[in-house]
Amino acid sequence: MTGRTVAVLLAAGAGSRLGRGPKALLPHHGRPLVEHVASVLVAGGCDEVVVVLGAEAVRVAAVADLTTARVVVNPDWTTGMASSLRAGVATALEPRDGEAPARVVVAHVDQPGVVPDDVARLLAAHRPGRVTASRWAGAPTPHTAAPESGRPRWAHPLVLDAALAGPAAASAVGDAGARAFLRAHADRIDVVAHPGDGRDVDTEADLDLLARP
Repeated sequence: MTGRTVAVLLAAGAGSRLGRGPKALLPHHGRPLVEHVASVLVAGGCDEVVVVLGAEAVRVAAVADLTTARVVVNPDWTTGMASSLRAGVATALEPRDGEAPARVVVAHVDQPGVVPDDVARLLAAHRPGRVTASRWAGAPTPHTAAPESGRPRWAHPLVLDAALAGPAAASAVGDAGARAFLRAHADRIDVVAHPGDGRDVDTEADLDLLARP
């Protein structure tokens, strides 16, 4: 695999459904969840992590150690995930030392079950010009490439070729993210199966994920 890999970690939400404040600050083995997930992305092979904050951004930045990441604050975070995706991808695609990234990983802060091996597996499987998405053994995958197609279901994290990342982010709307773009380009999606639990921490019933190693 050649070229740089930049991850965009979406961590701007207020966690209103869960009711415990921003999910970025949920405790995970003694440190904020956003800090943990950012370290997983690096350990899995990402060269850099762009963390997109929104709700209580000042407090999140003060509590979590994000010194090794690029932090972007999305002032429009209340409009939905799409604005955070656009802000993060725009930053991720900026050249560093004259080199633009070859691929962009999109990850959600509320998936504590993601481990470095999952990220490494995605990157190893990724092919230029394509999208590589996750399928989780321990969680339902809510998205499908095209409902009528019978194609495998997919979930986050996912890897986008850099040439696709910009258009995908530009197409994003509200809380649906780039789902419409990905469905329209279903023939470019490869799915990698992970053995772990990729559930989002959305309800009290999901809090057990925070206690797992």
